[in-house]
Order: sequence, then C-alpha cells, then structure tokens
Amino acid sequence: MDLNILWFILVAVLFIGFFVLEGFDYGVGMLLPIMGKTDTERRVIINTVGPVWDGNEVWVLTAGGAIFAAFPHWYATLFSGFYLALFLMLVALIIRAVAFEYRSKAEDPKWRAWWDRGIVFGSLIPAILWGVALGNMLRGVPIDADMHYVGTFFDLLNPYAIIGGLTSLSMFLLHGAIFLNLKTSGELSERALHLTRRIGPVTTVMVAIFIVSTYLMTDSFSRLGVNPGPVPIASLGALFAAAYFVHIGRLGWAFLMTSVNIGLSVITIFMALFPRVMVSSLDPAWSLTIYNASSSPKTLTIMSIVALIFIPIVLAYQTWTYWVFRHRISIESELTY
Repeated sequence: MDLNILWFILVAVLFIGFFVLEGFDYGVGMLLPIMGKTDTERRVIINTVGPVWDGNEVWVLTAGGAIFAAFPHWYATLFSGFYLALFLMLVALIIRAVAFEYRSKAEDPKWRAWWDRGIVFGSLIPAILWGVALGNMLRGVPIDADMHYVGTFFDLLNPYAIIGGLTSLSMFLLHGAIFLNLKTSGELSERALHLTRRIGPVTTVMVAIFIVSTYLMTDSFSRLGVNPGPVPIASLGALFAAAYFVHIGRLGWAFLMTSVNIGLSVITIFMALFPRVMVSSLDPAWSLTIYNASSSPKTLTIMSIVALIFIPIVLAYQTWTYWVFRHRISIESELTY
C-alpha cells in the first residue's frame, strides 16, 4: 500500500466518523419541533447533543484539512465547483452553532422559537447537501482537462444527487430518532420510539431507490458488477438488523446497526470511486485520482507521522467525552442549553 492509498483510506475514515457522529446531531436537530411539545421538552432534546455536537464537527474539519494537505487538486476542484452549495452549508452550520449557544440566553418564547428554527434549518440543509455532494462525486461533474469545474450550481441539482440528498436526510433522521430514544426517558423516549418506527420504513425505501439509481445512473455497475461485494451487502443488512432491533425494543443495538449502516455506506461510495476522488462527466480520463490530485511523497510522509501521533489522542479524548455524558436526560435534569 502506498501513501496515496493510505490517505485515501484515512479521508474515508474521517468522513465515516463525521457522518456517524454528526449524523445523529442532524437528526436530533431536525426532530426538535416534532419531538418537543413544550419549551422544557425542547431543552431536554437540545441537551442530549449539547455537550458533544461541536466535537463531532471536528471530524469534518479534519477531513477537509486532510484533503487540502494530501490531495490539494481535489480540494481546489471540490471547493471551487461546489462553492455555492458549500457556502450555503456553512451559513446553515453557523446559524446552528449560534442557535445552540444563544437559545437559552433569554426566556422570551419568541426568542427561543426563532433559535429553534435556526437549529432545524442548520441541521436540515447539511443533512441534504452532504448526500447531494457525495452523489455528484460518484455520478460525475463537468471537470475539464485542467482539473477545473466548468459547470454551474444547477448542474449539481441533478436527479441522482437529489436522491442522494433525500437518502442521507432519511438516514440521519432515523439515526437521530434512535439516539433520542437512548438519551431521553419517559414520554420523550416513547415518542422517539414511535417516530423511529415511522421513519425506518421510509429510510429503507430511500436506500433501495438510491442503490437502484446508483446502478442506473453511475458507472458502479461496470466497476463493481452485479454482486458489489460484502461491504454494500453488509450495509443493507445492518439497516434491516436495525429494524429488527427496533421491533424487539433493543435500541442500543439498533443505534449500533444504523452506525454500521452509515459507515459501510461511506465505504461503499469510496470503493466505487477508487482510485478516483472526483469523476469527470466530460471525459473519464479527466477524472481526479489519488495520484494526479495528490501532494508530494514527502508531504504525505510527514502527514502520516503527524496522524499516527495525534489521531489516537483525539479518539481517546472523544471516547472519554461520550463516557462522561453517557447518562439519559430527563425533564428533571439540570439543563444547560
């Protein structure tokens, strides 16, 4: 394995961590007005992710930094071509972050209602746009021989990418609903279970549509064949396993299965791309790969040493954080947000 492949794998791992952890954050934020009937209930819901949401976002910042350093041409083409979409996502995330911090600074119901809308907006937009972005990377976008994106914003809003966005939206909603069942108690937990059972079938249908669309609208069929291998099959199996565990009331196992489903889905997308990182819809020869988009071997070597030192530290710290805030939150709990 050369360093280009190693960093392709590390970028995939960073995105897996981001989507698994931030995925339930987005789900909780989108479910806020549905789950929370009173201000106190909404505060309980927000406090389930309050101590961890900003730490979860570190994963995508690290992934972006890794792409910038390891594959600068990928970074340049991605961020210039998807500029408006990424700008919209950034605005949504800023609004979401401010809403978390400012919501409880005043007791005025109108004040809190507006910040609640900010949390919903800041969770909904990224949940959709991440699926749209991954869909476009897999399907292909207009990239010329000089690695420049030559399309428009509306080229990104093709049917396949929109299906990808709706699929990621439904997956995060399910992930968040199960998380809320684990982190709340009493009526809120029962309400979350009811929502989980309603969202689950919709998510399954969307995943099925996305799989069929991937075979029809991308080159995955020619690259992976009719039998895509154990990883995509295991991803779909994890989703059905989650449904089974929800049915028998084992929500901890269900959450583990949705995490596995999200993680294996990301691996499947990166497998379908490899060794490419962005597909050119104009000419396959103009696609960006882990070789023509990468930094120098010296840069990759230095980055590998740094990653070997600091990634275990970050993992240990985040594991400790989740352990400290592992308890359920109830209406009687001391609420911070």
